[in-house]
Amino acid sequence: MDLGLDQLNSTLIEMANLSQAAVAASIEAYVKGGKGAEVKEMSDRLQGLHRQVSDLSVEMIARYQPVASDLRFLKACLEISYGFFRYGRYALDITEVLDIFGDLRKCDHGFVETTAQKTQEMIRMSVEAFSRRDVETARKIVALDDAVDESYRHNLRMTLEAKGNIRCSLSATLILRYLERIADHATYIGETVEYIATGVEPVG
Repeated sequence: MDLGLDQLNSTLIEMANLSQAAVAASIEAYVKGGKGAEVKEMSDRLQGLHRQVSDLSVEMIARYQPVASDLRFLKACLEISYGFFRYGRYALDITEVLDIFGDLRKCDHGFVETTAQKTQEMIRMSVEAFSRRDVETARKIVALDDAVDESYRHNLRMTLEAKGNIRCSLSATLILRYLERIADHATYIGETVEYIATGVEPVG
């Protein structure tokens, strides 16, 4: 049982690092121009790791019939693994926006970059919260989630009012939507860390 738990933990840490790298690479491609081949590789790797976590978690539940904190941890592993996997998928979605709209380097990236920084901080905090089982850090993620949500809504209003270059506005709106979804997953991971520590189920 202990060996399996250690393996799950190490796999999730690998996923955490990989998902952070995928999101960072997608934003860099948006700002500086570039293709999504690297992000695609990382996203595929995250999908494979997510399957490993799912298979091992289910096997351990069936074999050992764990209770209390061990069962909570295994259940949480499934949720957290899915969150890290989704980070990678949304990073890939961001690069696909570049495929649709082409070179966006002449657009004003300031608003998206600011939102991306908040989102990447949420990712970092979600990883830290899981690694350390840090409930205090997990609870801080929610405040940042509200800021990312407002950034998305603000840009959407600007787009609807047709302010600025429509190509730049539409591409930014799509990317901000993906960042908003990443932020939602970071928030849920934070809630799941609290579940590991306290047994209180996430409400989202």
